[in-house]
Amino acid sequence: MKVMMKRILTTQTVSKGYAIGPAYPVIRRELVIERRTVSPEEKESEIRRFQDAAATAKKQLESIAGDSEIFEAYIQLVQDEALIQGIIKKIRDGSNAEAAVEDTANEFIMIFEMMEDAYMRERAADLKDVKKRLQYALAGIVENPFTELREPAIIIAKELTPSDTADMNFDNVLGFLTELGGVTSHVSIIAKGKGIPCLTGVKDICSLVKAGMMIAMDAGTGEICLDPDKGTIEDYTDREARFEERERVMDEESKKPSVTRDGHSFMLCANVGNIEDIKDALKSRIEGIGLFRSEFVYMMKKDAFPTEEEQFEIYKEAALLMKEKELTIRTLDIGGDKGLDYYEFEKEENPFLGCRAIRLCLNMPEMFKTQLRALLRASVYGNIRIMYPMLISIEELERANALLAECKEELRQQGIAYRDSVEVGMMIETPSSVVMANEFAQRVDFFSIGTNDLTQYLLVVDRGNKNISGLYDSFHPTVLRAISYVINCAHVHGIKVGMCGEFASDEKASLILLGMGLDEFSMSAGSIKDVKYRLRNASYEEAKELAAQAVKKATAEEVKALL
Repeated sequence: MKVMMKRILTTQTVSKGYAIGPAYPVIRRELVIERRTVSPEEKESEIRRFQDAAATAKKQLESIAGDSEIFEAYIQLVQDEALIQGIIKKIRDGSNAEAAVEDTANEFIMIFEMMEDAYMRERAADLKDVKKRLQYALAGIVENPFTELREPAIIIAKELTPSDTADMNFDNVLGFLTELGGVTSHVSIIAKGKGIPCLTGVKDICSLVKAGMMIAMDAGTGEICLDPDKGTIEDYTDREARFEERERVMDEESKKPSVTRDGHSFMLCANVGNIEDIKDALKSRIEGIGLFRSEFVYMMKKDAFPTEEEQFEIYKEAALLMKEKELTIRTLDIGGDKGLDYYEFEKEENPFLGCRAIRLCLNMPEMFKTQLRALLRASVYGNIRIMYPMLISIEELERANALLAECKEELRQQGIAYRDSVEVGMMIETPSSVVMANEFAQRVDFFSIGTNDLTQYLLVVDRGNKNISGLYDSFHPTVLRAISYVINCAHVHGIKVGMCGEFASDEKASLILLGMGLDEFSMSAGSIKDVKYRLRNASYEEAKELAAQAVKKATAEEVKALL
């Protein structure tokens, strides 16, 4: 008896597109973690077992790394002193190697999973992957769940890691459906980069699907059909053909200037966290980097703050890659949900409103000056712009600029080259910076609106709190009016305004933002082509009228209805 077709709808779309084909569920060999107390005589041999397993895991990772910074980061994790010493300590306390690896890694994973920043939460998956590789090495197991993937299929999995994708033949991958992972997870990044349809957060998909079951998926709407009938398959096939034609047209459009159909120019830039991200973003024909998250330079270090020379080499490489294209580097934005292995933050009742970002930097001026000197030195190799995060007052801006001036004078006296005309701007992400936008605009070279934080602070909604996540909405009139006011203040004083929050790539929001006069849209590289196509085919005059109507609405629902 034929199973009735079942439709599922999910909201976490990652990489758009259509796929029709058989399911390939990822089946993993179950690892049962043995737990036993080791005798004092066994402890040294158990430590050696762990060290041998770590060496094996490192060798395996080096063999698949190639030029990938993802696996380079994994190799660093396998060698991470804090992780290694934590595991060895547990063995010395009496745990066997398997239990010590499991417990120590899980402690680190829990820290990452508690972070508010989505990118950092997804890094917990990286550590899970390293933990699994260490456990397999201890057990003497070499696993490849894709040995049977010989025909094109849709991959079904609880979660997919970089190690998994290293074993894949992507010629046989039609799409991805996973229960876990978000828009910044590894499988999401891979899917976007390779143009493979992908949906994450698909509840219970592993239990609903059997090997070989036909699936039709629309990764744009989030619709999944299990055991589709003939009519549904024909419908999806037609839709897929139209989608591919639109992709072809968008690819051609992406080669053209960033100008609306009535001649209004805009800029499309990318948000990045490392050099590998920049290389990927350049493939999307970006016009600049609107946000380089420099905190990842600090977070990759495990024992101390990165030195001036270490930072200089990274910023220099980024500048050389970008040539004379704009490269906006945000100064250290740490604290809140982002910690460091080598620096103990003072416990705060509410760390998101505490000593973080520019506040921490101004409290640690020598550490801050190390970064500013590195940025100034690297500025001679490209068009670096320095951007301060989390400002709430003119006094903070003046203190930051005074330290920057000190750095310039020190470099001048030492005969070290720097670009004196380097632009200095700021994030607009606090209610105070919105209210003071007119004053700030007279003192900085540019604004960049961070809608993720700005929305949660304006609406007093913790965007990581599932109980009130429905209240977090950047279409709220308060947020739209704040954005409009900031753009107007900036333009009165002749400075540019960018946006590096997720709202910049929102399909509905981009037209409103265009109409408000936003100069620069910065987003994940995978969204560039869609936004460029949308804005190139828009009328700036019509967008201005749409924005004027949107800011007059009383509710987010009224704004969305207008769109």
